[in-house]
Amino acid sequence: MAGSLRLLSPLLGGRFAAATKPLYSSGQPQRGHRLTPSDDELYQKTTISRLEKESEDIMFIEGYTNRSFTINGNRVIGPCAVLPRAILQWNVGTHKDITAESLTLFRLLEPRIEIVVLGTGSKLERVDPAVLKLMRQCGLAVEVQDTPNACATFNFLTSERRVAAAGLIPPPDTGAAW
Repeated sequence: MAGSLRLLSPLLGGRFAAATKPLYSSGQPQRGHRLTPSDDELYQKTTISRLEKESEDIMFIEGYTNRSFTINGNRVIGPCAVLPRAILQWNVGTHKDITAESLTLFRLLEPRIEIVVLGTGSKLERVDPAVLKLMRQCGLAVEVQDTPNACATFNFLTSERRVAAAGLIPPPDTGAAW
């Protein structure tokens, strides 16, 4: 084939003559070339460019007591709603106060919350199934857990860059910080 291209090249103005020359004259590895340790010198060191630095405003629950939470170095007394960029007092006393109305805040936020983690105190308490169904119909996943596990779940979700929120009730029978 190479011979036929050379014979035709004078007729075609030399357009195909370059096809018979090696593609890499500088000694660069080619498709069939197996790399050896000496080939490392042909390449520069690998570098990494981070496109997005870790955000310092990610909410992280550092600890809790029987009356408060420590979130990003701030102490929050009583039940709270932890949002992607804010911490708010949450007007609930016990798991019985978790209603469609008390969860309205989580449905109205932009950007849209993917999952709401509810901490019901020192133990897992049942939340009204009709309320959970309403939240699912609005496109929000709801995870109900005891508060210690809810804090850990929220921290995990935010570290995974999920758009998560938490509604937390302090566990009444804990004496020490987490």
